[in-house]
Amino acid sequence: MALDAPMADDPRGVLRRVFGYPSFRGLQEQAITHVLAGGDALVLMPTGGGKSLCYQIPALCRHGTAIVISPLIALMDDQVAALRQVGVAAAALHSELEPEEHRRVGRELDAGMLDLLYVSPERLLSPGTLERLQRQEVALVAIDEAHCVSQWGHEFRPEYRDLARLAQLFPGVPRMALTATADPRTRDDILAALDMPTAEVFAASFHRPNLHLAAEAKMGETQQLLSLLQRHKGEAGIVYCGSRAKTERMAESLAGKGYPAIAFHAGLDPGTKRAAAARFRSGEPVVIVATIAFGMGIDRPDVRFVAHLDMPDSPESYYQQIGRAGRDGEPSDTLLLYGGEDIARARYWLNSSNAPEEQLRAKRSRLEMMISLTETVECRTRQLLGCFGEDLPAPCGHCDNCQSPVGLFDGTIDAQKALSAVYRTGQRFGAGHVISVLLGTVTDAIMQRGHDRLPTFGVGAERSKEFWRGVIRQLVARGALNVDTGEFATLSLVDEKARPILKGQETVMLREDTLAGPRPRLRAKRAAAVLEATGSPEAAGLFEALRQWRAGEAKTQGVPPYVIFHDTTLREIAAVRPDSLGELGEVKGVGASKLVRYGDQVLAVVQSHAD
Repeated sequence: MALDAPMADDPRGVLRRVFGYPSFRGLQEQAITHVLAGGDALVLMPTGGGKSLCYQIPALCRHGTAIVISPLIALMDDQVAALRQVGVAAAALHSELEPEEHRRVGRELDAGMLDLLYVSPERLLSPGTLERLQRQEVALVAIDEAHCVSQWGHEFRPEYRDLARLAQLFPGVPRMALTATADPRTRDDILAALDMPTAEVFAASFHRPNLHLAAEAKMGETQQLLSLLQRHKGEAGIVYCGSRAKTERMAESLAGKGYPAIAFHAGLDPGTKRAAAARFRSGEPVVIVATIAFGMGIDRPDVRFVAHLDMPDSPESYYQQIGRAGRDGEPSDTLLLYGGEDIARARYWLNSSNAPEEQLRAKRSRLEMMISLTETVECRTRQLLGCFGEDLPAPCGHCDNCQSPVGLFDGTIDAQKALSAVYRTGQRFGAGHVISVLLGTVTDAIMQRGHDRLPTFGVGAERSKEFWRGVIRQLVARGALNVDTGEFATLSLVDEKARPILKGQETVMLREDTLAGPRPRLRAKRAAAVLEATGSPEAAGLFEALRQWRAGEAKTQGVPPYVIFHDTTLREIAAVRPDSLGELGEVKGVGASKLVRYGDQVLAVVQSHAD
C-alpha cells in the first residue's frame, strides 16, 4: 500500500483519510460493501455521481492489486494522476508509455507495489500481460465504461466481449462493471456478455439537477450558439457537430469572433489532437468544437456548457455527451439545436445500414425516442430519464419546458396546407421553395414553373416563414414528410403517414411556439450561485487567488488543475478561510495526502489574501 497503514475493512476511513470526503453518496457504500464481501456488481451512476470511488475504495481495502479496464488512454492517465495526488500507488499500461516507464510499471506490479493498475482490454488480454497478472494477488477487476461491452450500447467495442473470460482467468476475484449510460436492454446485455449472472445491480438516479436542458429548432445555428457562448465568456465548454468539416468550419468562425475555439475530430493528426486535449485538460477556458471522437474520458469538472449543433442518434449518446458538463455539481447549460434535415439524415443512414434486423429495430426505437425528446412540450428531463427506465415523480423545474412552458394547438389545417404544397409542386423542391408557395411570394423559380397558379399559392400568407418552417419540421419528425439527404434537401410525402392527415382522419397537434417564433430562454443564475457559494465578494476574490495558485502548481507538475483540487473544494476553502491545517483538513476534498502536500501553500494563499 502507498499509505502508512493498512485500510482493510475500513471503507469509511479510506474515504475520509485518502479522499477527504466525510461520507458516501447515494449507493456508493452499498456497492462497496457488496464487493468487499466478494460479490460481483453492476454500478449505474450518472456522470459526476462518484462511480470511480466504488472500485477505488475496495481496491485500497482488499489485499492485492485492483485491475481497472478502461477504453481510453486519456481517461487512464487522468485517473492515475488524480490517485497519485492523494498518495495512492496507481499506474497505467498502454501503448503511449515510453519504454522505460513501461518497464518501471512492470517492476512495480511484479513487486506488489501497486494498489491499482489501469489497462485497456486489448493490453489486458494479451498473453504477456495475462501471465504476469495471474502471478499476482488481484484484489478486484473493474470494467469501466461497461456500455462498450453491449451490442445495444451507443459505443459498442467488440474487444470488450472477450472480457467474459475474466471469471475463468481470475476465479474468486470480485468483478465490478460501471457505466453512466445504459437503458434496461443494455444492462441485461452487459451482465450476459461479461458472464455476471449473479451480479447485484446498483442503479442510482440519472437525474442531474444542476444541468439546464434546452432544445431549440434551428433558426440560425451560429447566432443561437453565440447567444449561449456570450453567457459563458471565460468558461470552458464543448460544442458537438455531426461532421469533421463542420467542426473545423465552426471552430474557425468562433475563433474569428474572439472565442478560444479548437477543432477536434478523428481525422486530425495525433499531435494536433494531443495539443487540443492538453489545452482542454490544462484548465484553460477553451471551447472544444468536436465530433463524438471527443468522448469518453473527459474528467474536467468545470465544463459549463455542452451544445449540440446536430441531433444525436439516441438518448444514450445525448445523455453521455451532456453529462460532460457540470461534473462539479455547479449550474451548467446544455443546448440541443435540431432541424428536419437532421431527423431525415439520421433515418436515412439507419435505413442504409447493413446491421442485423434486431439491431436495426433497437436503433430505430432509440432514434424515435430522440426525435420525440426534441419536440416534447413536457418536462424534458423527465422524458429523458424515462428513456432509461426511470420515472421522475414530478417535473424537474430546471429544463426549458419547465421554466418557459409551451402548449399545443390544433394545427391540422396548417399541416394539410403544407403537405398539399409539397405534393402540388411535384415533391421535387426543398422547404424554402415550398414555403414561398405557401406565403404567396413571387420568385423567379415560382414564376418559371407556374407555381403561382397552384391552388396552394398564398394559402398560408397570414403566417410567417418561421411558422411554416416549424410546421414542416414537425411533419418530418412525425414521419409524414421525408427530406432527401442530397444537395437540395427536397421534400416528399410519406404516403402512409401523410394520407390520413390530408383526408382529415388524423389530428395534428403543433407546438404553440411555432406561432410565436423562438421563446425567450431563462438562464441558470450562475453568477448568483457562485456568489452565494463563496459567501461574499471577498470570498470570491480569495477563490480566484486559490485558482491562480492551483494553475501555477498544475503547470509545474504537468497535470490538469482539477486533479489538485476541484473548484468546489476551493470555494469551500474561500468561504471557510481556514487558519490551521486541522481546519483545512475538514474541508471536503482535502484528504491526508493533499493536506501534507499542499496544506501550507493553501494556508499561505488564504493569509496573503487576508493581509
